[in-house]
Amino acid sequence: MKVEVVAGQFDDLDYEGFRKQAVENGLSRFERIGFPDSYRDGHEAAIFADIRAKLPALDGNGAVVLDIGAGCSDLPNMLITHCVSHGHRLALADSMEMLALLPDGEGVEKFAGRFPESADKIGAALGRADVILCYSVIQYTLADGILERFVDAALKLLADGGSMLIGDVPNVSMRKRFFASPAGRHFHRVFSGGNDIPVAGIGESEEGKVNDRVVLELLARARAAGAHAFVVPQADGLPMANRREDILIKRP
Repeated sequence: MKVEVVAGQFDDLDYEGFRKQAVENGLSRFERIGFPDSYRDGHEAAIFADIRAKLPALDGNGAVVLDIGAGCSDLPNMLITHCVSHGHRLALADSMEMLALLPDGEGVEKFAGRFPESADKIGAALGRADVILCYSVIQYTLADGILERFVDAALKLLADGGSMLIGDVPNVSMRKRFFASPAGRHFHRVFSGGNDIPVAGIGESEEGKVNDRVVLELLARARAAGAHAFVVPQADGLPMANRREDILIKRP
């Protein structure tokens, strides 16, 4: 039986919340990872293409790849298929409940447990990763109070010359700027089918949310750890490219 999704249902999720949603009856594969179907259904092939463009080692052969917070939508399934076909060694890190929803494959290893607590186990098994993907996850580490530990642990697992994509960052400052603009107001009218003006929230508190300050502090933290770090836009046409961005980290 399909469960009716109510407004705000996916707000304030944490690791335990996602564990429960992984086994909750009636949720779609997108709802289990915190998105209404309309935000992801039919879009994930384009999202994966954008990820591959930013992590070109995925299109090589024989890399060590780590996906932190893999989830259970089409995206990790695409990654599994791609990595198997390219001879990569792929590690998927998430809860046991989420990982049980993903298929196995040659060279695919699953590491159950909350990251960064699972980082030592992953490092002992894999060594260091050439590619690390963390997509639509970083906001939940902030809510959990583990953002800095999370990023530090991921950086320690990144090999020299490797790249990490912290993708789909919901920067509330970026969102405010967009909805305060003519383009944002037009987008809202088309999306809502009405003529009301969106509430941009300029001047409202951003406490506890990913904002410009958090993003820039992440860049500084990665650079202080010896890596290059950049804010990069999402490809045009992705479902939330007008209000989300990515952070690309590269070890020299």
